[in-house]
Amino acid sequence: MEDWQLDFEWGRIRHLIKDRFNKGSLPDLNAILFLIGIQELGRWKTEFTKEEKQDLMHIAVCRLLSFDGYYTFAGRDADGWPHWEMVKPYTQKGVKEQADLLKEKIIQYFNELEAENGGLKAF
Repeated sequence: MEDWQLDFEWGRIRHLIKDRFNKGSLPDLNAILFLIGIQELGRWKTEFTKEEKQDLMHIAVCRLLSFDGYYTFAGRDADGWPHWEMVKPYTQKGVKEQADLLKEKIIQYFNELEAENGGLKAF
């Protein structure tokens, strides 16, 4: 994906989420990872512990990297939390390159949600 296209699509996703949640500012990468983690968990609660928030973001990253075969879904534990197994090591170097890859995968994730649900109804 070219830089201009990544910037455009990333902005579109951020605006969709901002509007969907009636927020005054655009969400950052971490906020969107947190939301994807909740979506993948499949349930919402009013408070998450710091450890649960980290786990939700990890779930999101695993889900996103599963598009490229880095992780595969292993199942859910007794509490219903999804677990992923690493299939191949992730070797992307550099913070900007990692962030750009996650943004591309987030765009792919939301494009699939929109195709399946006709919009962001799932959120």
